Amino acid sequence: MLLEGTKAPAFTLPDQNGDPVSLSDFAGKKVVLYFYPRDNTPGCTRQACAFAETWEEFEKQNVVVIGISKDSAASHQKFAQKYQLPFILLSDPQLQAIQAYGVWQEKKLYGKVSMGVVRSTYLIDEKGMIEKSMPKVKPDTNAAEILSYLSEK
Repeated sequence: MLLEGTKAPAFTLPDQNGDPVSLSDFAGKKVVLYFYPRDNTPGCTRQACAFAETWEEFEKQNVVVIGISKDSAASHQKFAQKYQLPFILLSDPQLQAIQAYGVWQEKKLYGKVSMGVVRSTYLIDEKGMIEKSMPKVKPDTNAAEILSYLSEK
């Protein structure tokens, strides 16, 4: 995980429509960048739906929400349509941003060790600096925790 107060790594990745999206596109806005393992899995679906349910609150505060996984743009498009996700989903099959943000890590499941995306979230400020780093977030409370943090500011 990257440290708070450091520059957020730049990236350009395709969104769910195949259009390129760069972090620099959102200069002057806060960005919630959340990394998740896979589209259509129970935890990832709950996390995405929690962001969708609170999306208007993020919009009111001029905060952009972006989800990133290594799923394809086509998979993201189906996922976004199925759950009416109003925010950007980025496809990172080459692990460009996933590795740059330090969320590609060793995971243990039922005693089996493998590499994968550890569910993590970053809040990036208007100047492109990491304001908040949240490792190993819980899918059901991640969106609410960020909104709570933003309301305290």
